[in-house]
Parts: sequence; structure tokens; C-alpha cells
Amino acid sequence: MARLTCPSTAQASTPGGSATWPSRRHRNHSLKREVVVRAAARAFNAKGFHNASLDDIAAALGVSKPTVYYYVESKEQLLFECFQAGLERIRAGLREVEHSPRPGRERLDEVVRHYAEAVASEFGWCMVRAEDQDLGPELSLHIKKLKAEIDRGMRRLLDEGIRDGSIEPCDTKMTAFAMAGALNWIAHWYRENQPMTPAQVADKFVAVFEVGLLPRRTPA
Repeated sequence: MARLTCPSTAQASTPGGSATWPSRRHRNHSLKREVVVRAAARAFNAKGFHNASLDDIAAALGVSKPTVYYYVESKEQLLFECFQAGLERIRAGLREVEHSPRPGRERLDEVVRHYAEAVASEFGWCMVRAEDQDLGPELSLHIKKLKAEIDRGMRRLLDEGIRDGSIEPCDTKMTAFAMAGALNWIAHWYRENQPMTPAQVADKFVAVFEVGLLPRRTPA
């Protein structure tokens, strides 16, 4: 059974990043482990989880297969880490706005930006397109709990925006589902070689949601 390990917020929320193996002067275990996870995410994105092998990941890094095994126990654990690293970016956004005095809609915008950038990152395919059944029951349950936490956070911000008047009254459950569905679909069409950066994609989505969430003016 793969270990339940969680990358630090700083590592998981760093945008971009390289899948190049650090030079010998870098002895930081966490940094090297993060590079392995990033390389795995890119391999899964390019070939799919079942077709990508640990040999592919090792070759992309220019290291041996035993070196990859030093940092992770299995391909399943790598998929779990990719899921978790992507979801952590969204959770970090929720934590950042948790105690902010800003209106609910503005705080929700920040979370949407984190969400869109996460799905447009190398972890997006694993977060959205990799099947949950590729993980064992324990790891799959852990991912489902993290996703439920994000859903509750988005609904909470919608509720708070409705109360403070910054969001038009709506069915917060259905609205959160609609927003998540639109954001998750980014993984089906966005590629790193596109002219738009993940940050620009995020801005476009915020602009679209802003129009729909703004309170309606009562006709005179």
C-alpha cells in the first residue's frame, strides 16, 4: 500500500516548475521528490496512466529506475501525489481567503483563479481525466474527501457572497457544480504549448463567472 504523504503547500502551489533532475549540489529530498512527481504528471498527461511507465519517468529525468523508487513506492503512489499536488493548489486558495474581509464574490474569484491554474498545470490531467479507480480504496477515499472539502469551500463563499450582496441569490449547490464542471473541462483542451498561460486562462474564467454572479439591477 502506498504511503499517504502530503507535499508542502509551498511545493504544491508553486506554478510551473521544472521536471529536470536537480544537480548534485541539491541534496534536498523534498525538492527531488517534487521533480519526480512533476515528471510523472507530464508522462501521464502525454501517454495516459496505464501506458506511462516508471522507466519513461526515469528516462525523462535522466536517472535510473531505482532512483525513482527511492522517492516513491509505486506508480499508483505517483498518481496519488499528482492528484494531491493539484488539489492542494485549490485548497491553498481557500485558506488564503478564509479570513479575508473582502466580499464573498471577490474571495470566490481568487479561489477560481487557483482552481483554473491548477487544472491548466501539469497536474490537470491527473486531477480530472485520470480515473479514480486507478487508485486503491484508501487513496481514492482520501482524494474524494479533499474534493468534497473544496466543494464545501466554494459553496460557503457563494453563501457568504449572497449574504453580503456581492452575488446574485442562487442555488449554491448547483452553481458550485456548474463552476467546477467548467473549470475541470480545462484539462480536456488546454495544452502547455497554447498561447495563453494558465494565469491568463484563469482570468478569462473569472471574467465569465463575474458576469453570471453579479447581482441584477432592479428595473426602474
